[in-house]
Amino acid sequence: MLRPLRTLVGMTFTGDERDGAGRDGPWWWERRRGAVLDVGLGVASAAECALEGIPFAHEAGLPVVLGVVFGVVVGAVLVLRRRWPIAVVLVGIAVTPAAVGFLLGVVGLYTLAACEVPRRITATLASMSLVGTFVVTYLRTRGDVDGEGALVFVLSAFMAVALTVPPVLLGLYVGARRRLMESLQERADSLERELSLLADRAEERAEWARQEERTRIAREMHDVVAHRVSLMVVHAAALQAVAGKDPEKAVRNAALVGDMGRQALTELREMLGVLRAPQKPVAAVAPVAAVAVVGEEGPSLAELEVLVGQSRAAGMSVEMVVQGERCAYAAEVEQTAYRVVQEALTNCHKHAPGARVVVRLAHREGEVAMQVENGPCEGEARSADLPSGGNGLVGMRERVLGLGGVFVSGPTDGGGFKVSAVLPSR
Repeated sequence: MLRPLRTLVGMTFTGDERDGAGRDGPWWWERRRGAVLDVGLGVASAAECALEGIPFAHEAGLPVVLGVVFGVVVGAVLVLRRRWPIAVVLVGIAVTPAAVGFLLGVVGLYTLAACEVPRRITATLASMSLVGTFVVTYLRTRGDVDGEGALVFVLSAFMAVALTVPPVLLGLYVGARRRLMESLQERADSLERELSLLADRAEERAEWARQEERTRIAREMHDVVAHRVSLMVVHAAALQAVAGKDPEKAVRNAALVGDMGRQALTELREMLGVLRAPQKPVAAVAPVAAVAVVGEEGPSLAELEVLVGQSRAAGMSVEMVVQGERCAYAAEVEQTAYRVVQEALTNCHKHAPGARVVVRLAHREGEVAMQVENGPCEGEARSADLPSGGNGLVGMRERVLGLGGVFVSGPTDGGGFKVSAVLPSR
């Protein structure tokens, strides 16, 4: 029981007093001005109680000096109002019969009501102070005022209410306002932290989006430019081989090289044009939307015949097999399917010159499947010595898995290589 009582007696700190930030006051005061105010109130209360202690000493038959000292000690207790408000109020109630400590009682009740002590304690002590003030005033006034007892009762009640209710109501108002300001400050701090966190996350998402877009642009340029340039190198090698033997075929190969170069330049120019185009500003919380879309109108499955024809023109033996009826696919599905076949054919030019290649395309319910398989390289076939960056299969896998598809690649039992992919239709 002693520990809870000690805890309640010491419950005083509210507002800035519960926050150690910016503390500059001595002892239990958080602010110097609070210490100055309490010391000033304590001096005033001590002076008041010292004066009131003189008549109290005469009434009690005590030496005047003892009455003055008693009043000074009682009044000085007000200095402790922020630290122990309950104790200050109890002292004020205890000295009520001596008719001393009016400032002590008023300020003590105000401080108690403003502090975060349980309201039942505030109500109990305020009621005790009210009753004590009423009884003492009634007993002292009854012998001094001639007249009916009702008038004495009214005057006593008025004095009790005037010395108790206003300080308690004012303290409750100040305490509620202080807690409201603290709550608003906490909410503002919390909102500021949340905004800072959102800004950090937005920056992370923006950086992630930029990285993803750089990767996608690099993959797109690899798919487009590498395929065209690979065909150009193959045609150039063929041109070199037949330049002296078959001038007509050399002319055709030279024309194909020129066409391939112009197509590569055109597609590269379109990509760079998209990258250089100014982007509209977007909100920081949605950075992914700010990513530029490269090649909005990409290739489709309808262009696979042209793609296979270009490889055939480069001297590759390519067979294309189509199964099922073509359905309506999303644009990104058709573009990804085209890029997978394109990169697979490019790898055949690089790593399997002279090999027979089979391109299979199957339209199924809810999905489209493609497979590019090459046989073993022929011994007499001449390699074009095309460089390889090692990112082709990685790029194909990322494209397919990004759309929720399945990608498998690896060597075959016959000594060739096979690339297979299945994409959902939407």
